Amino acid sequence: MNPKLKMFLDIAPLAVFFLAYRISGVFAATAAIMISTIISLAITYWLEKKISVMPLVSGVIITVFGTLTLLLHDDTFIKMKPTLVNLIFASILLGGVYFKKPLLKYVLGSAMSLGEDGWRILSLRWGIFFIFLAVLNEFIWRNFSTDFWVNFKVFGMFSLTIIFTILQMPLIKKHGQE
Repeated sequence: MNPKLKMFLDIAPLAVFFLAYRISGVFAATAAIMISTIISLAITYWLEKKISVMPLVSGVIITVFGTLTLLLHDDTFIKMKPTLVNLIFASILLGGVYFKKPLLKYVLGSAMSLGEDGWRILSLRWGIFFIFLAVLNEFIWRNFSTDFWVNFKVFGMFSLTIIFTILQMPLIKKHGQE
């Protein structure tokens, strides 16, 4: 798939969530992100005949927690969703490191080639970063307004992830293989 289209399909549900929140509030935004995530996953499957694990897990959790949010009319569930997703990814990556199977290699192996030490260190760092995001999300939604949390979810988490990714470049260069 074209990388620009892939990035668009990954970011679109978050943009839809933000716009729907600004227009109609958290419950409309929850319904909007559920629908746009399903559409994004469907388009990805239609184009690639497969869906990567991370978007699929995130999509399932968005659907489950979004449904709970809408049925119970309680935004706590949608606010907890990033925490759960990040803890699942952290558990998978750190479990892989513990069992000496750096699972990030299976996700990113087609995009880059690293030695075993590189994959282990990168998996460990991403696992710890996902825990950091989970803890930070919990702190934000429990201590700040919904407006603040939405801005953090859309802009803060995305920015932190971009910065963290850039900070991994020296490791990738050091352990990269032709």
